Amino acid sequence: MKFGVLVFPGSNCDIDLYLAIKDILKEEVSYVKHTESDLSSYDAILIPGGFSYGDYLRCGAIARFSKVMEAVTIFAEQGKPVFGTCNGFQILTEAGLLPGVLLKNDALKFVCKAQKIKVVNNETMFTNQYEKKEVLTLPIAHGEGNFYCDELTLYELKKNKQIIFTYDGENPNGSLENIAGISNKRGNVLGMMPHPERAMESLLGSDSGKRLFESMIDYLRKVASK
Repeated sequence: MKFGVLVFPGSNCDIDLYLAIKDILKEEVSYVKHTESDLSSYDAILIPGGFSYGDYLRCGAIARFSKVMEAVTIFAEQGKPVFGTCNGFQILTEAGLLPGVLLKNDALKFVCKAQKIKVVNNETMFTNQYEKKEVLTLPIAHGEGNFYCDELTLYELKKNKQIIFTYDGENPNGSLENIAGISNKRGNVLGMMPHPERAMESLLGSDSGKRLFESMIDYLRKVASK
């Protein structure tokens, strides 16, 4: 399996994703510049956190116009896995690959801590190695993680089982319905505010994030074997 980690000016979590795939999961991975236009050699695309283009205008608002995002849109339309964490989630909503928007945290403060996350839907290519309602511990670090959408969009998210993760016990940012991560209707694009790539080894406090990437690998291997 070959993973591609996008890198925008201002990305600062790309190395975390890269090392999670390379050193922990022992899979092939490469950095992908924001100027690239062809992603056909990759099996999955990962969009990291950070402050793409300095988060000017809005988080992800400029990155969504990068040349590589045109290629990501084509990649997603082909049904291939696209994963975005934190700023990556923000970019995916700005690009229209996921519904809703990420607003400023309701306390108007940056939050950085370990957070309890509940698995709402474990029947996706990103969560098949988890148990339903399993509670994970994943790091969060964001100032604009307050997910919001209108009532019709929320209805559709629930109807189509697109709410994949919710905050458990405490809502750290005011996110609607405690939403921490959602997918597109097709189920091949996932965005979440928590950082699973920072929870790959129990030595660092939690290995809860490892199975998200293992789920992707399991799915891709099954597809390749058909």
